[in-house]
Amino acid sequence: MAHKMEDGSPENLHMKLRRTGDGIGPAIRALWQQRAVRWASYFVGAILVLWLAIWLVFARDLPDADQLLAYEPPLPTNVRDINGMPVHSFARERRVELAYDEYPQQLIHAFLAAEDKTFFSHSGVDLTGLAGAVIDYASKLGSGERAKGGSTITQQVAKNLLLGDEYSPTRKIKEMILAYRIEQALTKQQILELYLNQIFLGRNAYGVQSAARAYFDKDVDQLSLPEMAYLAILPKAPANYNPDRFATRALERRGYVLAQMQANGWISDAQRAEAAAAPLGTVHRAAVVRRDIGGYFMEEVRRELIERYGESAKDSPHSVYSGGLWVRTSIDPKVQAAAETALRDGLVRYDRGKGWSGPSGKIDLGDGWPGRLAAARVGTGYADWLAAVVLSKSGGSAEIGFTSGETGTLYAGAAAMPKRGVGGQAFDFIAPGDVIVVKREGAGYALRNIPSVSGGFVAEDPHNGRVLAMQGGFDVRGSSFNRATQAMRQPGSSFKPFVYAAALDAGMTPASIIVDGPFCVYQSARLGRKCFRNFSGGNAGPQTMRWGVEQSRNLMTVRAASQTGMDKVVKTAKALGIGDYPAVLAISLGAGETTVLKLTNAFAILANNGRELKPTLIDYIQDRDGKTIWRADTRPCEGCNAKDYDGGAMPRPRPRGKQVMDAMTAYQTVHILEGVVQRGTATILRDLGRPMFGKTGTSTGPTNVWFVGGSADLVAGVYLGYDQPRSLGGYAQGGTVAAPIFRQFAQAAMKDMPVVPFRAPPGIRMVRIDRKSGRKVFAGWPTSEPKAAIIWEAFKPESEPRRTIRREEIDKRAAETKQATRSADSDFLQREGGIY
Repeated sequence: MAHKMEDGSPENLHMKLRRTGDGIGPAIRALWQQRAVRWASYFVGAILVLWLAIWLVFARDLPDADQLLAYEPPLPTNVRDINGMPVHSFARERRVELAYDEYPQQLIHAFLAAEDKTFFSHSGVDLTGLAGAVIDYASKLGSGERAKGGSTITQQVAKNLLLGDEYSPTRKIKEMILAYRIEQALTKQQILELYLNQIFLGRNAYGVQSAARAYFDKDVDQLSLPEMAYLAILPKAPANYNPDRFATRALERRGYVLAQMQANGWISDAQRAEAAAAPLGTVHRAAVVRRDIGGYFMEEVRRELIERYGESAKDSPHSVYSGGLWVRTSIDPKVQAAAETALRDGLVRYDRGKGWSGPSGKIDLGDGWPGRLAAARVGTGYADWLAAVVLSKSGGSAEIGFTSGETGTLYAGAAAMPKRGVGGQAFDFIAPGDVIVVKREGAGYALRNIPSVSGGFVAEDPHNGRVLAMQGGFDVRGSSFNRATQAMRQPGSSFKPFVYAAALDAGMTPASIIVDGPFCVYQSARLGRKCFRNFSGGNAGPQTMRWGVEQSRNLMTVRAASQTGMDKVVKTAKALGIGDYPAVLAISLGAGETTVLKLTNAFAILANNGRELKPTLIDYIQDRDGKTIWRADTRPCEGCNAKDYDGGAMPRPRPRGKQVMDAMTAYQTVHILEGVVQRGTATILRDLGRPMFGKTGTSTGPTNVWFVGGSADLVAGVYLGYDQPRSLGGYAQGGTVAAPIFRQFAQAAMKDMPVVPFRAPPGIRMVRIDRKSGRKVFAGWPTSEPKAAIIWEAFKPESEPRRTIRREEIDKRAAETKQATRSADSDFLQREGGIY
């Protein structure tokens, strides 16, 4: 044994250890020894590396598909009138958003047949279509031709909403990745809804509903099968299937879509044949669904919205052109139409007889002249006045063309008005390419002239400041400059009521005696002595304040301003929002500039018994979901939303605005201004048959003529003048030019309005006085005769006249001056003047 151990010495002993067990290492090593396994592993690794590379290069910066869950397509702003009816829209993309369930199933099948028939079975990418697109791309590489896309509807949604329209393989790969993500985030129905609402289909129509209106003047649920099939051919290239230029091509493509619908079992062979035989049936131009009214009013609304929310989505989620706002305005279509017609008629009436001022522009007569004529934006004003271009001229006639492409004839006899500043017949100065304005008369057309004079008009509700109508010129298409809000003009005598309001606040009364006589002031060493005068230089001696306002006497006005203090006059003007003026006497005669809107609002404050009004065009604004995001009237009304009536007084919101003028002063001023209509410079309004107040105005030159006034429920103001101020002519006065415009307006706008008197505030005392002397009368009563000797006058407490006059004295004076009185008041303006 020992011998054996010795033989097994450590030097000669060799041992090998091997770990045994159930580990996977041996199995993996055994597999790795196999060539097929190694190659498979290399392939998978390459795929993973490739996928990582793709993610790093293409997918890392892709937008999140979940954004589409909250996606809101750009929607136009819709404007409604005072009655809630749609009247206008602000849109760069014509779009109407519908829910998936609102689209007819047959319409959906038409788009699937044209664009993606396997939509409901693929996961965002159609591999067969993709392979064909790759082959087509490879065959056209370097040729400059664009290969077919092979995109599914999901890929189109990814491209249009999240990626853009770049043409490259890189964009295509990103599109496929994003399409897969979209399929994971949205249902098929949600994807189709997005697609059908945002796809561009030509004619500025985005979405199928807008396209149905643009091409067929129908809603989607009214479309026939051939009409649905035609819309389905448009997504790829709307211009290629324009029904006016490529009708044959469009019919062929529509036939293909119908055949695909039949092949997929969505329609029968009989339906396909019937639809294929039908004409395209598109309309040249869709009918206007809403009434476009109040161009200047709507432009002012647009400016206000842009100032508040911006133009595009990058400015605000409630932007004008993409926010889908619903805007309730105060525009009254009846009042607006009356304002537009009255101002236009007044401008044309003043301009008549002055001759033709020349063409409105000139365009090239080559191919496409109807489009260039339409782009000329000629403001024709009236619906029956048309913009036309002279195509040719020979002998005694000219061929003219219209935006529709139609032509007509203008005869020399229908263009016989003289050329302004030159003489001769206008027809002699017309040349081919001239853009002119004509009106249909019999078998031909007659030349018309766009007035070179302009003006502004505003109508306001004196109870709340809502602007019911606004017209800033002849036609907003010819000039977007809004003379109702932007033109700063001297109001002349229409400012005088606020001078006398300050005097009434300072202690004068309507019966106070003011001297209508020479009045001079020393201005400075440099300017020297300034003497004021009435319109024609005459003066009438001591007269009542009422008489001075009714006859618009300059000398009485400056004297009242001087006695009151110009600091108080300009303070009154500032408080009523007319303007911030220096305290100089010239301001009392309307030398300070203001706008029609501001002055009209000041008169509305008078009618509102001196309570502040802020003119508003917008009542409230709602977002695309109907939530009110802005409101003009924010007054709280406790109890207005009570569940049940509690038997108490009806809850009402508190009055609007603060008291900016004493209520009694405001009423006294209105009561005096009623006399302007009854026997002063605005007697042309007397036959309207309702209590009216107002004041005419004519600025030096005369460069502007005004009338501002109205009833207890409607106040309006109008001015007329050249944009570059120059004389309107010595005959132009507020009472003869502006007041007739207001009269025409009032006859239409107030036709169905109730006859309501001006309501006197608490504290006013109505006293019988002698109209001539201002003294109190005890014997006799006022009558409805405008020039009655005895009238009711409004006084504040303890301010009525102390002196009296007997009835016998009044009768004696009337007998002595009967003949003079017959003409004195009615012809006073023409004989003595009286408008500054």
